[in-house]
Amino acid sequence: MPEKSFEDFISQHRPDFEEQGPGPGIWAQLEKELSPPKKGLVHMLGRHWLKAAAVLVLVVNSVMIFQFLQMKKAQHLENVSPELQDAKMYYTSQIEQRLTAIKAYPPSVVGLDSSARKELELRNETYQVLEAELIQNPGNERIKAAMIHYYQLKMDLLDKILDELREKQPATQKQPNYEREI
Repeated sequence: MPEKSFEDFISQHRPDFEEQGPGPGIWAQLEKELSPPKKGLVHMLGRHWLKAAAVLVLVVNSVMIFQFLQMKKAQHLENVSPELQDAKMYYTSQIEQRLTAIKAYPPSVVGLDSSARKELELRNETYQVLEAELIQNPGNERIKAAMIHYYQLKMDLLDKILDELREKQPATQKQPNYEREI
């Protein structure tokens, strides 16, 4: 029975429960407030133009500094000292030939670990330090002489390694097919 009395109560007071909602004008007004008109970039920056200009200046300066550093880093030995270019080409080709000859031997015969092989390469840390010094001081004759001395020492070291390898075991040359046929 209590359910019956509750239903009776609701049916008797139904008009009290059903109130009129807001009119259609209020909904239109709320829609205008919720979605403001879209503003362009210029209008948005109207208040904050000084901040935007400062950020733009910082970005442009950062890009310019980065490009300058990359350009300076990319400056090669040829651009700094043209007279060393011929010597560099000669010594580089000679050193590369010797390194190729050493690589023809099996690693077990050569007996060098990875750090020693890395030190034998042409552009190791010593070379990079000398090249950086030459870029910073392009007219310094002592640095140019040190570069040439570095090349000569590298060639002497590679020659000694090759002589020892030739005494241990002759190199196994891989000949292309057309050379074997001749």
